[in-house]
Amino acid sequence: MPTRQARTTPRTRRSMEILAEQSDELHHAELWKRVKGELPPAPEDAETYDNGQEKGENAWRWQTSDLVMAGWLRKNNGLWRITNLGREALREYPEPDVFYDTARATLTYWNRNKHGFEYAIRLVGAIPSGRWLALDDLAAATGLGRDALSRWLWGVRPAGAHRVLDSDGRPAPEVQADAPETKVALSAVAEEQGRPVGAAAGEHLRIGVDGLQPYLVSEDARGPHSASAWLVRGSSTQGRTLVSQWLSEGFCSLPASRLDSVTTPITREELRLRVEDRYAHLSYNKRGELAAEFDLFLNRMHTDDLVCATSGGTFFLGRITSGPEWVPSLDDRSNLRRAVEWSGMEIAFEELPEELRGRLSSQHDVVDLTGAIDLLRELSGARRTPGVPEDESALIPLAAGAETARPGTELRVPAPELASKLLVGEDWLGEVRDLLQDRKQLIFYGPPGTGKTYLAQHIAEHLAGDPRAVKLVQFHPSYAYEDFFEGFRPAVQEGSGAGALSFALRPGPFRQLVDLADEDPDTPYFLIIDEINRANLAKVFGELYFVLEYRDRTVSLQYSGEFRLPQNVFVIGTMNTADRSIALVDAAMRRRFAFLSLHPDDEPTRDLLSRWVEEKEAAGVISPNEDVPALHRELNRRIEDKDFKIGPSYLMRPSAYDEGGLERVWKTAILPLLEEHHYGDDRVDVRARYGLPALRRAVLDDTWVA
Repeated sequence: MPTRQARTTPRTRRSMEILAEQSDELHHAELWKRVKGELPPAPEDAETYDNGQEKGENAWRWQTSDLVMAGWLRKNNGLWRITNLGREALREYPEPDVFYDTARATLTYWNRNKHGFEYAIRLVGAIPSGRWLALDDLAAATGLGRDALSRWLWGVRPAGAHRVLDSDGRPAPEVQADAPETKVALSAVAEEQGRPVGAAAGEHLRIGVDGLQPYLVSEDARGPHSASAWLVRGSSTQGRTLVSQWLSEGFCSLPASRLDSVTTPITREELRLRVEDRYAHLSYNKRGELAAEFDLFLNRMHTDDLVCATSGGTFFLGRITSGPEWVPSLDDRSNLRRAVEWSGMEIAFEELPEELRGRLSSQHDVVDLTGAIDLLRELSGARRTPGVPEDESALIPLAAGAETARPGTELRVPAPELASKLLVGEDWLGEVRDLLQDRKQLIFYGPPGTGKTYLAQHIAEHLAGDPRAVKLVQFHPSYAYEDFFEGFRPAVQEGSGAGALSFALRPGPFRQLVDLADEDPDTPYFLIIDEINRANLAKVFGELYFVLEYRDRTVSLQYSGEFRLPQNVFVIGTMNTADRSIALVDAAMRRRFAFLSLHPDDEPTRDLLSRWVEEKEAAGVISPNEDVPALHRELNRRIEDKDFKIGPSYLMRPSAYDEGGLERVWKTAILPLLEEHHYGDDRVDVRARYGLPALRRAVLDDTWVA
């Protein structure tokens, strides 16, 4: 019996034929209905999944996704249409099996040469109006096959594709075939220059790939250059680094022996293609890192940027004084250079501010330190001089005893007004502040209703000084690293038609907060993790466990590069001990967090309800007709398990003091908790032991016999 794929392939081709006959898009449900009517599915394909979809339809939709990735089909909100490339494929590959296999091969070719296609998109889009680029020139620059490139141009037609011609100035055969719109576009170009289409278009209108580079570079430009800072490492051989040579000869460099001499400016795409070709012996990840580092050194660095280096536990600082230059080197370790004016300042690594040490721990050869440029200026003693541009300020050696602490990492002392608002003691708030300052991570733990989340939010907002610097997430059993920090998520794939899905790396709430904190080091940022013990913490935090403890170091992430947790990020967690005892938290978590108890028997929670009742009664908000705090104390006296005692927040709402309000709270909130706690224990009558009538009698008599 043929496989499901073999049975599906004829339906896939027939779908494209039907779409080719249409003058407009067709909804996939109507398309499947027509295909199914012409090519009835086998009995096994008519079977359905749990969601009601036929197995044959499911296989058909998956197979057509390959056509989307090959550029033959477009899907948009359920509407499908065939592309010009798909029409050509129908003409050239009449056999269904060959048709589908070619689509898969096209997809494979695209994946294998995606950097070349990305570069082709940039080049084609940069061709100026009235100029044309030879197809052979485009193929040579991108490393793509001429035929494949021509088909791609005709089928996908990126902006400016009608200006890619054969070397004689005529439309490439594949581009010209059945393409009246292409002819019109070419005519418009020719008319703009007052010349006919064809060879008479003129060699002088031809533009080469080199001539397109200024257009691409202008697109990549960051605009007016702002001062930046960089770390450049000296390549190490047998424990020796190049830094001593840098300092004596006044330069910094990268090893680029295989890159050959590079003429700048150069686009990121061309640079990546060169690295892919000439460093093919390296891993894919390493080639990507090299291309990124070369791009930083060649394109992102500018004259007058600060540059740092480290060697033998010593830190050096200087200023870049030239553009990139190619210098032959005997050992091929310093081919690519920039001149540097080194300040002569030397600082032992352990004497550097902690935040800067963390950034310098990166293992990359070129690291962007612009986020720490103010700290580097303070470190060097550089100051703005009136009337002198910022990038011309001289470097001055650090004065003895100069302040190098980073603003924003010192939390302010809580104001007395906060203690009054939260009905807690100033000493307790001071302890919270000190724990956060010292440990950076803190967990409030205790039974339900003790105000853990409420206190965490208000304390964080007060210490941050801006509610926007506080983010709250709630953990649950299915929460994972990808939800919390970063992970790949489905996304519409750009450039392959609406409806085609790919996976994109998306930041989670913690990553988003860290990025904000990194850009604003003078402000404390707080992440509140509610119900932190409900998730698998080792699964959620992963390698982030390391940076929670070592803020001055970097760690390699699962999905992206190196990561460092800024000093101005603080974490407050809440833990409900009725769900999970603190004793069950693993040692790694306990070592990284300070734990602060919030328990009904201890301050600041013990008399919280009494203080709240007094305040609300004095303000006329409530008019209690019985001693509710006494009832609450009696209730907790009868609960033997400390972790299951009831917090006061259930009774800190005005509705509980309305007519029948207290009974309602007891019936719908408090007794259900205790019934769950004693579930399966026939020895305890929950209502007789914890019900309001029993508690009221005990409070009135001030006695209770167990």
